[in-house]
Amino acid sequence: MSEAAHLIPLDAVDPALVEDLLDRAFEPGRHQRTAYKVREGMDWLPQLSFAALDTEEHLVGTIQCWPVALTDPAGRAHPLIMVGPVAVLPEHQGAGYGKALMTASLGALSPQAPLPQVMIGDPEYYGRFWGFSNAQTGGWSLPGPFAQHRLLARCDNPAILPERGMLGPWRR
Repeated sequence: MSEAAHLIPLDAVDPALVEDLLDRAFEPGRHQRTAYKVREGMDWLPQLSFAALDTEEHLVGTIQCWPVALTDPAGRAHPLIMVGPVAVLPEHQGAGYGKALMTASLGALSPQAPLPQVMIGDPEYYGRFWGFSNAQTGGWSLPGPFAQHRLLARCDNPAILPERGMLGPWRR
């Protein structure tokens, strides 16, 4: 990422621009993906969501985080933060925007009470840079199709994570 480029809070960006970027980074049919069902009806978390601007102040990337929960077989909801989508315009991929967005988002977590994070992504990439792993998620389910090995979690104390459960929106 160019030194002149910078990150700003996502809520400072026109939502229509964010939607356009997500359509370009993924595809207009992205709303059918399982990740959208996991966070359905929830608002993204402004304090953990950012936008990347290039040197000309154009929006080139975003990250959103969402309140979700893993509901264990006993019906107890364990709150988590779903990281993503991490989206960068195709012509700007490989320039470090995605890494900067991930680092900013995870760096904004409260060190006093960091909730475990979950995401759907490449285990090697997200494991190498940020410590995400699929070691705890083998018994977790999602409300739609997904590749089990791509369901990743990050937690200071993985022993607190249930072995089994259904991931979905967090309803307090």
